[in-house]
Amino acid sequence: MRQVVLDTETTGLEVRQGHRLVEIACVEMVERRLTGRYYQTYLNPDRAIDEGARMVTGIEDAFLLDKPHFEDVAEEFLAFIDGAELVIHNASFDIGFLDAELARLGEQAGRVGDRCAVLDTLKMARELFPGQRNNLDALCKRLGVDNSRRDLHGGLIDAQLLADVYLAMTSGQVAFDLGFEDEADTRSTTVAVPLSLQERPRVLRASAEEVEAHQGRLAALDKSAADGSLWRRLASPQAEAVE
Repeated sequence: MRQVVLDTETTGLEVRQGHRLVEIACVEMVERRLTGRYYQTYLNPDRAIDEGARMVTGIEDAFLLDKPHFEDVAEEFLAFIDGAELVIHNASFDIGFLDAELARLGEQAGRVGDRCAVLDTLKMARELFPGQRNNLDALCKRLGVDNSRRDLHGGLIDAQLLADVYLAMTSGQVAFDLGFEDEADTRSTTVAVPLSLQERPRVLRASAEEVEAHQGRLAALDKSAADGSLWRRLASPQAEAVE
């Protein structure tokens, strides 16, 4: 299965008020593994960014003046997502903005749903963790995904984090290697921020003092139980043979 984890940034929260996209970012997964292929572009929205959105994203109006318009990148973007299952957090928000941009191109452009299935990780998280905060930062903390690089909301970093969160929610398999070793062969557009590989997990082993304390605890349990501690019985050769 090919999946594309997608995130957008916008000039404001309400597409019905004429707010526009300022960034689209996607990372590709095939059979639940990040391939290293990604798509990212900033967009000129032809309008000012709301102050609230600017504070969240750190994107300034002047930065977007020389960026392409959506119609300039639509074909390339649609080719990247075509036929994939889109994985999006609060999908109705992003799809609403993408469909509004496609509508400006005319009926022939269609809608995102004509090309892709959509999986909403916010709905998934609400089913898994009812009554809890389920934004991306909260999920990263809950699932042990390192989001220390997320000082501001950026589309590409958020898409990478969401991929890790999605894998953790669905199987506990967090993607540690993002596979961006050869950007020239895999990227679709120029990325304005450097990408860094996530650290691989450290294997923590018990110290000599901890092993000694553990053995002491087992010895105490042996004295209080007629058949010895359950730990030792399960670790015995007879128990291993039964297994």
